[in-house]
Amino acid sequence: MKKQQVIADVSLLLVTFIWGSTFVLVQNAVALLEPFTFNGVRFGLAGLFLIAWLFVFKRNILSMMNKKLLLSGVIMGTWLFTAYALQTFGLLHTTSSKAGFITGLSVVLVPLFGFLFLKETPKRFAVFGVGVATIGLYLLTLGDSLALNFGDILVFFCAISFAAHIVVTGKYTPLYSTLLLTIVQIFTVSVLSSISAVLFEDWQRVFDSEVMGNANVFLALIICSIFATALAFLAQTNFQKFTTPTRVALIFAMEPVFAAITGFFWANERLGSKALLGCLLIFIGMILAELPQKVFDGLVKNKQSYEAK
Repeated sequence: MKKQQVIADVSLLLVTFIWGSTFVLVQNAVALLEPFTFNGVRFGLAGLFLIAWLFVFKRNILSMMNKKLLLSGVIMGTWLFTAYALQTFGLLHTTSSKAGFITGLSVVLVPLFGFLFLKETPKRFAVFGVGVATIGLYLLTLGDSLALNFGDILVFFCAISFAAHIVVTGKYTPLYSTLLLTIVQIFTVSVLSSISAVLFEDWQRVFDSEVMGNANVFLALIICSIFATALAFLAQTNFQKFTTPTRVALIFAMEPVFAAITGFFWANERLGSKALLGCLLIFIGMILAELPQKVFDGLVKNKQSYEAK
């Protein structure tokens, strides 16, 4: 495995850890500041942070901004916003555990979309790892429940959107400046979230000093805007060019695992035996995807030699 790919995969795993570990923070914050409003502020602050970084350290890359880069960033941001929006509305009609599982199905959809739209054929170990991780997601989030409702359908389209976001990120990141592409993407999410907040939520809470001064809201916005948004999406945009969309999807499948671990330590949540087995299977699926193709070919060759005897 190439050194760049190892660094990319480890970096994306760190991003996934950040997302999973901030889940409890976001849950506490959106109890006071509704989701679209929260994301409008979160992504807006993240965008401002990256613009400040751009003008202080990377002002020379401004000349690289063009219509194609702008359009690519808007496309990435639109898919990301759509995923968040569908997940938000879906959660009004379904449980968080079912939403977690269905959203995780993007693990299955990414290699399919990569094959259909980017003509990328996933490695066999990666396909097997996807299957193992999907079973793990089911055990971690659902257990024995599999009844579907309208909210589940919305969340399934959310999974499609997350998968599409990973695929288009893989397509555009090798072509343009990482920082500029990330800034455009993040501001796109902020603008679309703010518009949705005005249409569907009590967005004026953002001017309520008691809400914005609340420790849960303030801490969540600072941590999520800088670490879980600005730096996290900057890392994804930068490192995804060195790995494959399928690998990225499997790494991101670790998010509910990290969320469960964080919940155990910070919210005193306990996992049953099925959930623990699910965490293990997701981890195994991710490891399988990292194995080189020659290992799979060797196993097949040995099996064929054994059967020929």
